[in-house]
Amino acid sequence: MRKAIVIAAVAASVCLLGGCDFIRTLAGRPTSHELASKRELIEQQAADVQRKKDSLEAVASQERERIRKWVTDSLALEDSLRRSGDDVVKTSERMGVSNASLTYRYYVMIGAFSSSANAARQAARAEKAGYTSAVIPLKNGISAVGVCPTNSLTEVCNALKKVRQEPFCPGDAWILKNE
Repeated sequence: MRKAIVIAAVAASVCLLGGCDFIRTLAGRPTSHELASKRELIEQQAADVQRKKDSLEAVASQERERIRKWVTDSLALEDSLRRSGDDVVKTSERMGVSNASLTYRYYVMIGAFSSSANAARQAARAEKAGYTSAVIPLKNGISAVGVCPTNSLTEVCNALKKVRQEPFCPGDAWILKNE
């Protein structure tokens, strides 16, 4: 009988001391294998989240760089215009044009006339050459003719160079900035 007690005690101690998994199983808790697989799953999900975060940060960084380059290019273009002597006039400064009457931000101005008939003829010459034109009435009774309306400073600068080559364009063509 003594042998049976010793064998039972050894068997019980082996089971009890065999690891925490036996006790965890008896208590209804997850085993070390289940905990390890759960840990791997959590680490994998964390790595996926980090990859997505890194990807979004890379896209945001590229977008910030693109915007910075665009602002730098725009500022360089405005500086270039100032140094080149080309006249960029804001409507509120000199022209007396209400901002609401103009649909685009920039126009290449090819003339200002006291007679609206002369302005219409100049606009017709520009349209005949293939340019979009607009007669812009000013508050002082003068009618100005603008061509190549656009919202892009780069486009209006290129248009000014192109329009100056046309026979209908006077030498003092300038850019009107609608602000």
